[in-house]
Amino acid sequence: MSPRRAPGSLESEILAILHAAGRAMSPGEVREALVEGGSELSYSAIVTTLSRLHGKGVVTRQRDGRAFRYAAPADSSGLVAWRMRRLLDAEDDHAPVLMHFISGLSPGDEDLIRRLLNGESDDA
Repeated sequence: MSPRRAPGSLESEILAILHAAGRAMSPGEVREALVEGGSELSYSAIVTTLSRLHGKGVVTRQRDGRAFRYAAPADSSGLVAWRMRRLLDAEDDHAPVLMHFISGLSPGDEDLIRRLLNGESDDA
């Protein structure tokens, strides 16, 4: 029996595969990439996870015959932002998490967050 995955790890693995591919992939292609990486999962587990990611707005999908092909955000910043949101959503009380996060930022990043919250451009 293989060890149980940590919550969200399959989603992260699938997103990494889609992002690295840089193109839309079928669930079968995603499964093949996971198997090559040492994971043994059923096709239905992959389809379920891709459907959930699509429902969360994390991946896009396009019809391909009777099935779908899925793609991750084109930029890595979208993937990182999704991971950050997922980690934050795992906590009931966001305030302590955000306080610890902000206290660990460099002064430059702290200033950048202030500017972004004030609606100022990152280019300033």
